[in-house]
Amino acid sequence: MIDFFSETDFDLSKPDVITAWILETIINEKHELGEVSFIFCDDAYLHKLNIQFLDHDTLTDVISFDNSLGIQIHGEIYISIERVRENARAFSESFNEELHRVMIHGILHFCGYKDKTTEEERLMRDKENNALELLGKR
Repeated sequence: MIDFFSETDFDLSKPDVITAWILETIINEKHELGEVSFIFCDDAYLHKLNIQFLDHDTLTDVISFDNSLGIQIHGEIYISIERVRENARAFSESFNEELHRVMIHGILHFCGYKDKTTEEERLMRDKENNALELLGKR
């Protein structure tokens, strides 16, 4: 089950299409869907979580809390809509493109992908791009 919640003034467009896309990505990664929640929020909300749980006093676009069991994906993905908007402008991307990238980034973490090294970051970006291509075909 994939749920979408908002702690700010934001509504995800086409949630059924996004849900099907995320599920397809999970299956392509040889994982199974358990329970995943996306929580859309503002910078202040996510900053508080970043300090409280990760001891990072910085703004970020996404934080994922992975509760997966083996190959079954479970977790919460918190996304700052403010940060996504700013990053979209900075990277000359559309808001939706950047939002979808951040959403699938959290899912890919649950599938075991990391992004701490240059090589891991490159693989993560390739996986994100592949997933975004799938979404574009919907």
